[in-house]
Amino acid sequence: MKTVTVKDLVIGTGAPKIIVSLMAKDIASVKSEALAYREADFDILEWRVDHYADLSNVESVMAAAKILRETMPEKPLLFTFRSAKEGGEQAISTEAYIALNRAAIDSGLVDMIDLELFTGDDQVKETVAYAHAHDVKVVMSNHDFHKTPEAEEIIARLRKMQSFDADIPKIALMPQSTSDVLTLLAATLEMQEQYADRPIITMSMAKTGVISRLAG
Repeated sequence: MKTVTVKDLVIGTGAPKIIVSLMAKDIASVKSEALAYREADFDILEWRVDHYADLSNVESVMAAAKILRETMPEKPLLFTFRSAKEGGEQAISTEAYIALNRAAIDSGLVDMIDLELFTGDDQVKETVAYAHAHDVKVVMSNHDFHKTPEAEEIIARLRKMQSFDADIPKIALMPQSTSDVLTLLAATLEMQEQYADRPIITMSMAKTGVISRLAG
């Protein structure tokens, strides 16, 4: 099993890692929330950029990223634009989504990007290669806020992420019943034991799925 090293953090060994998400809407809020998080005990800071209002102004986005980097220089910074179709706050074109992630990579301010699996195979592969060429790790993700597919489909998506050279495959699914949570956990176990050669993140959402987010 490979591990993933980001700054001084080694992912894939030891205790499960804690990610906190910052969802500020403007640069002033980015600064105040970053200061509030600075004393908290966590491993990775995720910036949910889809909550940022001035998204069309790339300079403003990168200025906010610089504030996060300078406020918490020791914390790995995960840059995440969650698309509207996967539960995010804003809808942008595929071209704009890729351009935004490339700008984050080029900035040298982020350690990791979140890249959605269903962005398009060619775009995903090219962006992974671009990120790795700049020493940026990729969390490849898929979110379904409506249902939990069969275990075979969950495993197929995770294996596809792995085949696309994601550093960390991630899937988050909405359970409609407790049996859906068990499906997710069973798929995770099978993936881990039979196919995974790197760390993976899986979770079942909402109150019903809380055990999946605590079990590690």
